Amino acid sequence: MGVIAIEFIGEKNAFNVPVLGKGCVGIVVAAHTKSSRVALKIRRVDADRKGMEHEARMLVRANSVGVGPSFIGIGKDFLLMEFIDGMLLPEWISNLKGRGIKRRIRQVLKAIIEQCRRLDEVGLDHGELSRAPKHIIIDREDNAYIVDFETASINRRTSNVTSICQFLFLGSQLAKTLRGRIGEIDKDVLIDALRNYKLARSNQNLDRILRVSSLM
Repeated sequence: MGVIAIEFIGEKNAFNVPVLGKGCVGIVVAAHTKSSRVALKIRRVDADRKGMEHEARMLVRANSVGVGPSFIGIGKDFLLMEFIDGMLLPEWISNLKGRGIKRRIRQVLKAIIEQCRRLDEVGLDHGELSRAPKHIIIDREDNAYIVDFETASINRRTSNVTSICQFLFLGSQLAKTLRGRIGEIDKDVLIDALRNYKLARSNQNLDRILRVSSLM
């Protein structure tokens, strides 16, 4: 697959070795090819699946609408993709300093919701966005990336927009942090807007969600 070196860095640990991420299916490490730094996902020997093909297919579909790190290559036990140099969303929000914090947060949250809308439109349900502290990375230019499609599916009803809004605004620790950073929103009105979007995924209903969330 062109990998010439592996870099053991990150805040997670696998057998006391630092790694970028660790899930039920794979362990993610930084790696290098001759041309670039990449992310390499290695299938766990105790994973409940025999290969990485499913996640690769889900990532390619997400890439088709401009979502997720770019797919590079696939082997039986390995998935190679773009390396995103950034912070997880909660950490990024907590570390913001200086002027324009509200504007930057609102731009990033709007971009995340719009990416979720695109996933809804292509019938890809991420599956983990209602509890997403580990699944969104913000790079140094404030670009948002939804990552980790190992439990994604095209066989269940999509709920990406409603799930991410629940995480961002309604029931998580991050929701409390955001209220302190960008202000309160009317939860009842947001729930009603999400219910309408779930019934009819129109641009009008999405815009209402963004307005209620103070992102428009």
